[in-house]
Order: sequence, then structure tokens, then C-alpha cells
Amino acid sequence: MSRAVPEQKPTWRTGTAPGIFPLLGHGIALYRRPLAFLNSLPAHGDLVEIRLGPQRAWMVCHPELTHEVLMDPHTFDKGGPLYDRLGKLMGDGLVTCRRPTHRAKRRLLQPAFRPSHAAAYTDLVTEEAESVCHGWRTGRTVPVTEAMMTLTTRVISRVLLSDSLDDTTTAEVRDCLTDVVRGLFVRTVVPIDALFRLPTPANRRYRHALTRLHAIIDTAIAERRRGPDRDDVLGTLLAAARGEGGAPPITDQEVHDHLITLLLTGVEAPALCLADAFSLLARHPEAERRLHAELDAVLPGGRRPGRDDLPHLVRTRCVVAETLRHSSPGWLFTRVATRETELAGCRLPAGATVLYSPYLLHHDPASFPDPERFDPDRWLPGRAGAAQRRALMPFSAGNRKCLGDEFAMVEATLALATIAGRRRLRHVPGYVEQPPRPAITLGPRALVMACEARSRASDSRTAGDHVVDNA
Repeated sequence: MSRAVPEQKPTWRTGTAPGIFPLLGHGIALYRRPLAFLNSLPAHGDLVEIRLGPQRAWMVCHPELTHEVLMDPHTFDKGGPLYDRLGKLMGDGLVTCRRPTHRAKRRLLQPAFRPSHAAAYTDLVTEEAESVCHGWRTGRTVPVTEAMMTLTTRVISRVLLSDSLDDTTTAEVRDCLTDVVRGLFVRTVVPIDALFRLPTPANRRYRHALTRLHAIIDTAIAERRRGPDRDDVLGTLLAAARGEGGAPPITDQEVHDHLITLLLTGVEAPALCLADAFSLLARHPEAERRLHAELDAVLPGGRRPGRDDLPHLVRTRCVVAETLRHSSPGWLFTRVATRETELAGCRLPAGATVLYSPYLLHHDPASFPDPERFDPDRWLPGRAGAAQRRALMPFSAGNRKCLGDEFAMVEATLALATIAGRRRLRHVPGYVEQPPRPAITLGPRALVMACEARSRASDSRTAGDHVVDNA
């Protein structure tokens, strides 16, 4: 009888990134040329030591090694410079809390974002998407990033707070979040607090945005307590604060922290994903033509998509998935070692910061051949292999995977279908793709495009013939 051969562990490569800037370490490279710096790291190993200011940190550059980190929350918990900074904004919310309190917080919030519940938001998303593009005029330019931020702010605020925010407050939330995510990033990669106590315009904008976001949330909570109960996330949280459901009551501060957390995570990333999707489609007319053909077949006459249409919007969802691969808004995350441990054969001290980058993993040619090419067909049923699906991590993995991953996919799919079914967005003459401005999220922060009338599928091939497909 033959004996089973034990599975051999992979042999990992480790190394150190060269070119450390005095005092600032590699943080300045991450800030000034983030993608070029990330792309340079795999040449030095699967686990590469870098420096963030005076602190040592380790970047994971291989998808399987990343899964090893994410699937072991006992050893690699939420933490590090990113979550230390986020904690000052979000408090002890679901994103920033440590492992011992995570399960209870997730159990409280999960029902609102279960896949079976996500489709219930169909009408909400499509109403807001239709409203955002309603005023776009053929031949005029559209501030696409701003419009997508408005859309996602309206959607998440209705999910969290029903209709508590008026249009003026919604716009203020959108603008405050823009200032916050940019300020958070530079504080993460250059963790030298003295720099951010200086009274510079950027520091003042950041502090003002933080103050206003907290004040807006506090006002919404106070108004709800004076009014009737509502079936939304705030209603769930206030019921939990009253001790309903049998669990120990949560505190008023926890109610506030959960709302801030979900607001911050539910606006910027999905907005940038949608803006990137329209930009990529404009540069890839064949992918756009196939998308339009599906929309014309599934949603004849440009009708608004409903819940029953979601299973048939296959190519639309593929466009979203490929956008998340090609241009993932969430591009850099951290974990912290809870104890001295070994990773890839390297001894890490307790408290060590470990980083991973969905952008880096999604552009690994070993996982995704020709990774710079935008190809939604990668995700058609039966096309993507297990290794590719495993390497795609826009929402992280393990028990700290994004609570609203399926909600985000449904939101982006419905919004893209609604808008692309009515309008066609083209790059303005002379458009040149700009290097990304780094923040907690990554994407086109000031994208402006030209609006065209949407031709039907039979005409769209001709309409796209003059566009160069920058594959």
C-alpha cells in the first residue's frame, strides 16, 4: 500500500526594496508614483521589506501568500498605519475593529447586506442612477467622477439613513469624503504626526471635513431619535442600542462609528469604479458595443432594470468585474502581526506591519495574461479559472472580506446598466490618461467626458469604428 506524499510548501522569495528616502522611507515613492513603485516590488521577492517613515513593513507580492495572511486573522489582524489612521475617523467600527469584537459587529450589520437582500435595493439604485444622468445633454460635457460620487452618496445614505440627508447635505458629504480619503492616505504612508499638525491649507481642509462628517452623522441620529422608527441600518443600530434582540446593548458611540464606517466605505470606492468603467469603455469600443448589445436585448427601449433582470446582465457584471481587476479602487491595505511569527520563511516581530495590494495582485501576468488589457470577457461564465478567481481580491478575503461585496457588485451593475442604457460617454478631444492621484482609494478624481446620444445595438458598431481600441 503506497504512502501519501505530503504536499510540499512553496519556496518563497524574500528581499528588500532599494532606494530608501531619508526619514520618509518608501512612503514618498508610494505617494508620488504609487503604481510604478508597486510594479517594481515583485522583482525583489514574494515578500519584500520596505520602510514607511522610520517603521519597517513587509509587502506581500504573491496571491497565495496574500491568502495565507488574510485567512489567518489570529496572527494577522486588522491594524498597521492604514487602520490606525482610519480608526481616528471611524472609531471602533467594523472595518477598524480588532478580531475579538469583529464577529459581534458583523453579525449586527450583515442582514442589511446579505446577497439575498442586496437585490431589494434595485429600485433605489436605479432611481438614483436615472436621476443623476437625467440632466445630461447631448454634446455637453459631464463631470463624471462628481456625478458618480453624487450617485453613490445618495444610494448609501438612503440605505443607512433612509431620506435623512437633503441634496445640500448629500453634496457636502460627497465633498468632505473627497478631502478625507486623500488626507488619510498621506498620513498612512508618511506616519510622522508633526507634519500634519502644521496649519497648512491641506491640513485645515482635512480637519474641517472630519468635523463636518461627524456633525452630519450626529444630527441624523438625533433627528431619528425624535421621529418614528425606520427600516434602515440606522433603525437596526438604534434597536441594538435599546437592547432589542437579546444581545447586550451597543453604545451611542458604536452607533455613530458604524454609520461613519459604512458611509466612508460605501461612497468613494464604488464611485471611482463606475467612473473607471465609463473611461475604460470609451477607450475599448468593442467591449462597449457588446455591453450595449446586451442592454438593448435585456432592457429594450432603455427601460430601467429591475430585480429580475440582474441574472441576465451577464456582460454588464463582467465589465464591473474587469474594472475592479484592471483599476481596483481599493489598492493598498495593511495587517499587523499579533505575535512573533514566520511568513515566507522570514521572521516577523510582533506588531509588524504587513501590506498587500489588490492592484499588484490583479496585474500579475502569472494570474492574468496581458494584465494591462481591459477584457471583460475574462469573466464570462466558464472562462475564468480557479486561480484567476482566487487572485481577484477587490473586496479582500477571509472573515474580514468586505461586508457589502455583493451589494457593491449589484449597485455597480445596476448603475452601469441604467446609465449606459440611456447615455454614451466619450473622452473629450485631446484626452490623455493621467497618472492616478493616490489616496486611500485610487481612480479618476476629476474625470470629465462628453455626452452622446445612445444609439441602438445595430448602430453602435459604426459609431465606434473611428475610436482607437487602446488594448
